Amino acid sequence: MKILVFGKLGQVGQELGACLKKYEDTEIIYADRKVANLEHPDQCAEVIYLNSPDLIINTAAYTNVEKAEDEEGLANTINGHSPAAMAEAAKHIKCPFVHLSTDYVFDGYEKGPKSEDLAVNPLNAYGRSKLLGEVGIVKSNCIFLILRTSWVFSSYGNNFVKNILNASKDNKTLKVVCDQIGGPTSAKSIAKTIVAISYKLLDDSSLKGIYHFSGIPDVSWSSFAEAIFQDKDEIQVKKIKTSDYDSRVKRPLDSCLDCSKIEKNFGISRPLWKDDLKKVLKELRG
Repeated sequence: MKILVFGKLGQVGQELGACLKKYEDTEIIYADRKVANLEHPDQCAEVIYLNSPDLIINTAAYTNVEKAEDEEGLANTINGHSPAAMAEAAKHIKCPFVHLSTDYVFDGYEKGPKSEDLAVNPLNAYGRSKLLGEVGIVKSNCIFLILRTSWVFSSYGNNFVKNILNASKDNKTLKVVCDQIGGPTSAKSIAKTIVAISYKLLDDSSLKGIYHFSGIPDVSWSSFAEAIFQDKDEIQVKKIKTSDYDSRVKRPLDSCLDCSKIEKNFGISRPLWKDDLKKVLKELRG
């Protein structure tokens, strides 16, 4: 089997590569920026036609939430138009397409876990760009599976765990938001889930659709930070409100996702993020 992967160098992309290495009967083709720059949707479609894969996985994205406010057009191209072009090409060659999306498609006004059929209403440019991609994929009518997740962390790239650890080197008191709630999710757990659902989707296209997947339990950013520093008494986490956080980006206050659909259809349960966090911290310590 031949799998074409977009997003090799991202958090999930790097973990995905490790997961797929275990499949000896599978050829993995990584579409990097040299052959498929997501700033050019036509290149994304072309690399699909050239390789004729059996499965397409897209974990690539524009993820700088703050910068997206100034570069919404670019974010729309990378997160919206390019995934839509991938989906159209996937439809043309009758190839299943698995795409990673985000909790930021919701406004977070409704309390409690959000199901896949809840009305979307992104609050910021990043969320709007990701929703644009979802809409394009669904409209393509290809065999798709959109996996929405939240608060991704790993030992790779740019994420909350690495950022706050770096901040603690210069400041022993860290101000962290306490009124935004969500499910931290490790890139490793996401990658394992993508592989599992992809192989099942290949066998049964009726499983297509939108699914939610996030770590358990749902917590605030400040509680997540406290877990990161639980063995470091010298670090103090000071809880602040979102209104006191210096950012021009509006973020959903409640990002809790209802993950019952993926458990029902694929038998995949929510991972314990504290267990995954221990592994990531160990990796970062070397």
